[in-house]
Amino acid sequence: MKAKLLTAAHAKELFDSIDAFLFDCDGVIWKGDKLIDGVSETLELLRSKGKNLVFVTNNSSKSRRQYAKKFHSLGISVSEDEIFSSSFAASMYLKSIRFPVDKKVYVVGGEGILEELELAGFTGLGGPEDGKKMVDLTANSLFEHDKSVGAVVVGIDPYINYYKLQYATLCIRENPGCLFIATNRDAVGHMTPLQEWPGAGCMVAAVCGAAEREPTVVGKPSTFLMEFLLKKFGITTTSRMCMVGDRLDTDILFGQNAGCKTLLVLSGVTSESALDDPSNKIQPDYYTNKVPDLVQLLGP
Repeated sequence: MKAKLLTAAHAKELFDSIDAFLFDCDGVIWKGDKLIDGVSETLELLRSKGKNLVFVTNNSSKSRRQYAKKFHSLGISVSEDEIFSSSFAASMYLKSIRFPVDKKVYVVGGEGILEELELAGFTGLGGPEDGKKMVDLTANSLFEHDKSVGAVVVGIDPYINYYKLQYATLCIRENPGCLFIATNRDAVGHMTPLQEWPGAGCMVAAVCGAAEREPTVVGKPSTFLMEFLLKKFGITTTSRMCMVGDRLDTDILFGQNAGCKTLLVLSGVTSESALDDPSNKIQPDYYTNKVPDLVQLLGP
């Protein structure tokens, strides 16, 4: 069914039928470090009306603690328990499969993944520190890697290099039973307010190409994050939840896979022409320009 443009009548119907709103962050709440106008007031109003708010982001560059700090710096009060990042999802996935704590995890990604791994009781290697390392390609050099690495986690990494790609590839190909986990496969993201930048999908694809393996994806649209979220909040009826996002293939698909209502906002990576393109098979329930439209349409 084709997505409906959000009207005042639709906004009221949606508002009355939803107990919890799940929000993506990049392109929905903010772009880079700039808050989208009217978002803060919208979130405050939704809270004042008794709605539960949850923030589900595929951006693994930060931990929940770091995301809470970013929200607060932008004037939005959010607790760590309301934040579900793909960095957190990676550590929770390892916990859920009882990954041995004596095994290490190699990270192609940021501090967010390393921090969440440490909080979950795992030892992480790599990350930003390896962004400064060079490889030796002379005839007699042998690239050494840690044989106790039992998992490789790949997320968004602005400092990806040949060293990291070789390290991750060797672990996956040569360490028996080594897991390959991707935080997400977003092609692009709003790393800055003015333009899109290559997303974690690029880093994941590079490792896939060298390792000749496909990863387990723990972020959106994977249902793992949703299952964990439902358990955490004790929610049983997903039809009374609404996923609000700017990406069709992650946010909207994530909501649809779980049986949630879905609202696409055009403030991020998806344009109205992309939504209407005949080749697009993912249609949200509703779409609108930006998050504050929801409250503006409801009126006083």
